Amino acid sequence: MMQIPFALPYITQDEIEAVVGVLKSNWLSMGPKTLEFEKMIAKYIGCKHAIVTDSCTSALFLSLKALGIKAGDEVITTTFTFASTANVIAHCNAKPVFVDIDELTYNIDINKIEEKITDKTRAVIVVHYGGQPVNMRGILNLAKKYNLAVIEDAAHAMGSEYENRKKVGSLGNLTCFSFYPTKPMTTGEGGAVVLNDDHLSERLRLLRLHGISRDAWRRYLDMNRWYYEVLEAGYKCNPTDIISAIGIEQLKKLDWMNEKRREIAEYYSDNLEKLDVILPYVSDKVKSSYHLYPIRLTNYSRDGFISEMAKRGIGTSVHFIPLHLMPYYQRAYGYRKGAFPIAERVYEKIVSLPIYPQLKENQLEYIVRTIKEILRG
Repeated sequence: MMQIPFALPYITQDEIEAVVGVLKSNWLSMGPKTLEFEKMIAKYIGCKHAIVTDSCTSALFLSLKALGIKAGDEVITTTFTFASTANVIAHCNAKPVFVDIDELTYNIDINKIEEKITDKTRAVIVVHYGGQPVNMRGILNLAKKYNLAVIEDAAHAMGSEYENRKKVGSLGNLTCFSFYPTKPMTTGEGGAVVLNDDHLSERLRLLRLHGISRDAWRRYLDMNRWYYEVLEAGYKCNPTDIISAIGIEQLKKLDWMNEKRREIAEYYSDNLEKLDVILPYVSDKVKSSYHLYPIRLTNYSRDGFISEMAKRGIGTSVHFIPLHLMPYYQRAYGYRKGAFPIAERVYEKIVSLPIYPQLKENQLEYIVRTIKEILRG
């Protein structure tokens, strides 16, 4: 029996040597490596600005604060996402307004957004589920009509491409990425927000580090490094140069790692298509990072399937438990089961399979063979 974990970060000697180099430099906090990493991200995405943070959650939160989201405001988002997408709205004392998902892509259902817009709505946070880009043309048209800000939660979508083959994050919105160990590229912990707006970029940098007038690196280089001004009550969301050094090496490999995921996804699709499961939707108009490969069971217990896979040494996961089913969101905002039937229906039967560059052919064969044995047995 093989032992195949659900996810593994792809770390090589390049990342190890980069970290050692930072440790030997004696500059461990945010400094020259972070500046280099930010320039690399901006160039890769095709945007003007990249601000690296200590997590994607911080990137989302700072984006909302930079936009001026406050108590009494409403922000529309999907219920089918990780907690951080909506938690950051709550941290701004605003109200998360959930929308059901499209059953084909598992992304937010654009056709159901407009009915949730009120005079308190200030922004929309869309999530590129599993790396599959949202129809941003429709989102941006709707946002323009109602004068709403748009934030893209692209935690799954580093390297994904829109319909016009431009990288996710290049359209000028506030787009937030995650570099958590399970994501398309990792820095251990870490994230980034990318954008083209000069004013918002400066505000994000200010909020990232205490609201002070100059960051630690500039103070270090300046003869008057002791002096700074607190322009507003900011936060402590900056990365370290250790994070950034890892990120630089990971970004060099990102396209290759995503291509390996696509090859694995194609293998799964070719070998599971005749089973009684619903495979992930694949559009030829976009390019997914394939952060996730979720299948939907039709005539088999989801929890039973996960248990049987685990008995055979194969890790799986579930993405996601809809947020409106969570105790906090039910208690704080009155959400109840039944409010978003598509998300609930998908959740009850969805399972994410292992998909990462290190998976070997014999491991993939074992996973597919095991799935067939379970479902046909």
